[in-house]
Amino acid sequence: MNVILEYITLFFIAIFSYLEALIKLFIPVKRKSVSGDIVLITGSGHGIGRLTALEFAKLQSVLVLWDINKHMTHMGTNLHPSMVDVFPTQDGIEETAEQCRKLGAKAFTYVVDCSKKNEIYAAAETVKTTIGDVDILINNAGVVFGVEFLDLQDHQIEKTFEVNILAHFWITKCFLPAMMKKNRGHIATVASICGHLGLTYLVDYCASKFGAVGFHESMTLELASLGKDGIKTTCLCPVFINTGFVHNPSTRIWPVLTPEYVAKAFVDGILTNKKMIILPPSVKMYLIMSNFLPQRVISKINRMQDVQFSTKFRSATKMD
Repeated sequence: MNVILEYITLFFIAIFSYLEALIKLFIPVKRKSVSGDIVLITGSGHGIGRLTALEFAKLQSVLVLWDINKHMTHMGTNLHPSMVDVFPTQDGIEETAEQCRKLGAKAFTYVVDCSKKNEIYAAAETVKTTIGDVDILINNAGVVFGVEFLDLQDHQIEKTFEVNILAHFWITKCFLPAMMKKNRGHIATVASICGHLGLTYLVDYCASKFGAVGFHESMTLELASLGKDGIKTTCLCPVFINTGFVHNPSTRIWPVLTPEYVAKAFVDGILTNKKMIILPPSVKMYLIMSNFLPQRVISKINRMQDVQFSTKFRSATKMD
């Protein structure tokens, strides 16, 4: 096709897309039925993972719950993270499963360490042979350490990338072939606003979440180029959520989101095949502006934010 004609076509596609988005503001989008669909959620023993599972349980989906919860025993307030005793337990996902069953849904639990590829592959084979092909895959499991870059231990950096992005590759490789064969399915990625912009004391976390956003966007394009339009993708990018994943979060400008609000918006986005969910929506304007504003202005805005948080490895400190 002539290049000029291609640009003209592109212009009309853009106009149509904007008009479609405008109409959707006033006309509710039809939500797809997920009753009976097999929904696998990693990191479903607590927080957003658990609440997302409960939302799908209300819709009578079949829940496959993966997690590795941890009891941490500290022998002193200044104990180095590498000396913390960590014991996997099934209690978290079993509690999630019980709550799902009370809502009338079927739920199956698996203790899986998403930082270990072999555990992922073994659990995936068990799921496929005993339960069936996964219809909706939600890569939700994540870790955060929240310390200054030079204080990060090598094993912490490795763990961050193993769980926050590499696991997405291993798990998706397990369940995508069946989706491709049927040209039906949904891959949902839980990333973060940190996948679009950097924050102090979260260098490893932000880098991994940039990877998660890139995974989602590239996978979306590849599926389209392969003609697999029946496989949908969604990426969730919220600001701080009060789940305990990051303790005592606060900002002067952005709100701290409730996990219930995020989970409902996430599931609603999946049901309406929304590609990117940024919460709160007002943050989209900041992301657009950050591409054009001078660096010193962005730095000033970050100082104005006065973002504070704490983790198991770092006390709450102002992030300049």
